[in-house]
Amino acid sequence: MAGGITDTGELYSPYVGLVYMFNLIVGTGALTMPKAFATAGWLVSLVLLMFLGFMSYMTTTFVVEAMAAANAQLRWKRMEKRKEDDEDEDSSSGVSDSDVLLQDGYERAETRPILSVQRRGSPNIFEITERVEMGQMASMFFNKVGVNLFYFCIIIYLYGDLAIYAAAVPVSLMQVTCAIGNHSCSVGDGTKYNDTDKCWGPIRRIDAYRLYLAAFTLLLGPFTFFNVQKTKYLQIMTSLMRWIAFILMIILALIRISRGQAEGHPSMAQLSGIRNLFGVCVYSFMCQHSLPSLITPISKKRHVNKLVLLDYVLILAFYSLLSFTAIYCFRNNTLMDMYTLNFTNCDVVSVAFIRYFLGLFPVFTISTNFPIIAVTLRNNWKTLFHREGGTYPWVVDRIVFPAITLVPPVLVAFCTHDLESLVGITGAYAGNGIQYLIPACLAYCSRKDTQLVFGSGTVNKHLSPFRHTFWIVFVLIWGFSCFVFVTANIVLSEAKL
Repeated sequence: MAGGITDTGELYSPYVGLVYMFNLIVGTGALTMPKAFATAGWLVSLVLLMFLGFMSYMTTTFVVEAMAAANAQLRWKRMEKRKEDDEDEDSSSGVSDSDVLLQDGYERAETRPILSVQRRGSPNIFEITERVEMGQMASMFFNKVGVNLFYFCIIIYLYGDLAIYAAAVPVSLMQVTCAIGNHSCSVGDGTKYNDTDKCWGPIRRIDAYRLYLAAFTLLLGPFTFFNVQKTKYLQIMTSLMRWIAFILMIILALIRISRGQAEGHPSMAQLSGIRNLFGVCVYSFMCQHSLPSLITPISKKRHVNKLVLLDYVLILAFYSLLSFTAIYCFRNNTLMDMYTLNFTNCDVVSVAFIRYFLGLFPVFTISTNFPIIAVTLRNNWKTLFHREGGTYPWVVDRIVFPAITLVPPVLVAFCTHDLESLVGITGAYAGNGIQYLIPACLAYCSRKDTQLVFGSGTVNKHLSPFRHTFWIVFVLIWGFSCFVFVTANIVLSEAKL
């Protein structure tokens, strides 16, 4: 996620890019959204979802703008390097004493606007042709403190991601297999189970959960110690399974509602549920950290901001459809943290294959993503502590970094399997930083650097529609206000307990 410059890869059309972005954004967070909707009330949820979708779109355009600025600077540095090399060759051949003046002019060019770029240089100086990851952009536009804060934020977010994944798979397995052990196919029938309830024989539900967590760690944990890449075919398979599951859940909920079997009577507003809803929504709109991998290979980027806007409108409609069908189909107190588990009840789904497919759906899709995110986190740790020209000892490189990547999220998952809270806290804190604060800072710093290097008259062709400084200040104030609100809410909630 946060790395250096890599090859663009195979190009694809804008509409393929739209599909890829849709697939990236709509993931695990969507499965926890129905319960968050029910907890906060349908009106509050809809308003907050629309507002956070707008905020996420705004910061997405900030990242695209920063990507263009980074490409322009890299292109300019190569031009200057080529010019310097040519001057060195001329100097070695003893052509003229005027080379000294040229070199002096180059050094001054680093501190004054370079208007000549647009006059004689490429008109596509801001074209996004190289994939510059967020970590590289942070290194280009932030100072050392800013770079370290960036890596700290993305590392915390990835830890939260891994903890959510490490809990979601054992929870799904526990819910499905414990129901079988109790000779029942009703997980989402309204019965509230405690962790101390029996699963099979003397094994309690919490024991089954921890056994599955241990098996999950032993099977997928070792991948953290190696390099793993997400293949094209694996991506196609997980995307296909995801869409089959989502469409099935929406259709099944609509069928129950049309038959008059709807049980949900959601309230309009419950302020106590806003904290978790905020975190879930932020988590569910997260894509900023992966934009360089998505946007760079698009063949025609002229209308990329309109393309992104269309994606957000479609995603907003999809989230609304999924959540509203859920909160009207099921009673608030029966909605599960993982929405797929509501369809493992015989009264809801009579076909056993569909029940097991939806109940175990998170197991298949999350298990394929866990090693990839773990390797990404491990590499970010390495980048954070890397020093120019230095190498890590074998033990540190192959044992210490993978261990500090794997152990903390597994410990968190061992202590709690409250998925709604895990998603809420991850989104509200680290997700807040990645989705709001970092893009706003990137947009501000890249604009300053662009003016310094290219002059105030130069216009970035991918400049955000929210180009006024007011919007950057607004996003920063909003982001910091969210930190304060969520923290205060957690403190007050704990004080009541």
